[in-house]
Amino acid sequence: MACSPSQRLSSHVPDQETRHPGATAGPERRDSRPLAALDPHGLLALSHTLFTCAEQSEIVRLAMRHVSALGPYHAEAGYLATGDGLSRVPAHVAGAPTVDDAQMSELGEADGSVSLPERPWNRAFGLRGAGGLLGYIVVSSHSGPDEQGDFLLSTLVRLTSTALSLAATCASQHESAGELSRLRTERDTALRGLDAMRSTLHWQRTVDEALARVAARGGGEHAITQALYELTGLSALVEDRFGNLRSWAGPDRPDLYPVRSSTDQEEMLRQVAHEAGPVRVKDRLIALARPRGDVLGVLAIEDPEATADEHTMFALDHAQRSLAQELMHMRELTEVEVRLRRQLIDDLLEGTDETSAYARAEAVGHDLQRTHYVVVVHWPGNGATSSFTRAVERATATTATRPLITRRGDRMVLLTEATPDDDAVHAALAHELGTPDGAIGVSTPCESPDGVPRCYQEALRALEVRQNSRQRSGTTFFEDLGLYRILGPGNDLRELEDFVQEWLGRLIDYDAEHDTELVETLSCYFDCGGNYDDAAAALTVHRSTLRYRLQRIREISDRDLADVDTRLNLQVATRVWKIILGGRH
Repeated sequence: MACSPSQRLSSHVPDQETRHPGATAGPERRDSRPLAALDPHGLLALSHTLFTCAEQSEIVRLAMRHVSALGPYHAEAGYLATGDGLSRVPAHVAGAPTVDDAQMSELGEADGSVSLPERPWNRAFGLRGAGGLLGYIVVSSHSGPDEQGDFLLSTLVRLTSTALSLAATCASQHESAGELSRLRTERDTALRGLDAMRSTLHWQRTVDEALARVAARGGGEHAITQALYELTGLSALVEDRFGNLRSWAGPDRPDLYPVRSSTDQEEMLRQVAHEAGPVRVKDRLIALARPRGDVLGVLAIEDPEATADEHTMFALDHAQRSLAQELMHMRELTEVEVRLRRQLIDDLLEGTDETSAYARAEAVGHDLQRTHYVVVVHWPGNGATSSFTRAVERATATTATRPLITRRGDRMVLLTEATPDDDAVHAALAHELGTPDGAIGVSTPCESPDGVPRCYQEALRALEVRQNSRQRSGTTFFEDLGLYRILGPGNDLRELEDFVQEWLGRLIDYDAEHDTELVETLSCYFDCGGNYDDAAAALTVHRSTLRYRLQRIREISDRDLADVDTRLNLQVATRVWKIILGGRH
């Protein structure tokens, strides 16, 4: 729109009929105040008027009328750039010579002089914006401007150029109101997106800082669970991979925690494992802690009202990562501890330095200063399996102190403070492994590390006696072996072989030559206490067959089975043959 009367030039701006510097007659200046009284040179007042004017031609006219207020200068002509070239802006200047429009076109959009009669100095000032040339103002004077004059003219040109650019922009905006509305909508949408992003980033930073504090303080499952509850306001919990509760934070913890069946638990784990993030399962949001692909635990949030949003999901997902790191760290520590404990018991069984043994035991939290027992466990068909190891660990975990455990072949060896109960450990293992067909050998008390190798041999002997007896499953204590203790560690194997040869040599040779089992028959007969019926049943032969074999034994060995000393020596010989020599002929 055009300038309103109130927007016209104030008294600071000379009247458009101001006399040309070179003219000899004309109206007097209407504003009789000296130029020095202007503020300064009227540029401030002019700038306000220029920037509130919407008509480009009026902007150029206002600038032309103000030229003489800057000094001994006169505006000769004004031009606006159009699509067809330069268009002169109509203006009433008294006595002004005519500017040749052709000269203006020759300037090629640059500033420069034009030919004007009786004007020693003149210059066409280009009015320019971001898009290029907007127009010209042609100024003349009797002499060139000084430094101040040049600054003032340049300032007027810049103000005019800016006003023209603003007017052009306003016109373009007016013509593109729909585009502006769209841009405003996009701006508002972008601002809302920025606000949402700012809120999300703030929340994420809050979650990261909370979990970082947990890690800095040593962390732990309960600390992570508590942090998740405080972040979300929903009860949080941790289960192991079998569904057993490990930690709970928040209200409504059940008095008796429900445990899913193994089938349901595995199905739930498969369902959650298929998704990349937390998964809703009934009233819970569940995430799996599974570093390196192994499920080590389950982190969940109780959400029966389904109030969880993306912030809750973010917190749960990040807490799950912290939990996965914590559980992985715990597993690695456990594996290191197990390895160190196993190395310790292996060295103790072989014999090691006592001072070093005490120090190493203390490092893994085991007190070797107390009395210990060596226990050897053998369950046929289970020796090489990890499930057997875990079963032994669980069966002996009820003792006051964790035993040191290692594997020797298909047997598990324990160094424990507590004496195993005759039936409890065997019954627990039978339940874990699904069969009672296993045996346990227990040593006498061991008071110091240097006695461990001896106690290990005692436990092995007790185990062998049990496995070669009529009742092969169960627990046997070395101190209960009675006469068989003399067959224990320390006896010279050659002497034992000579003793067996003396009392059983003829029978052993006869069995080898005739493929009979007279030595086994005699051993079973003694094991059954000399009872014919029990021995015949154990040998799965008829009673008369047993009697015939015993008669042959008397004849071949030339021994009287009714003699007490003979019976004792023969019985010891059969035990040595069977247990120590392994039934070798």
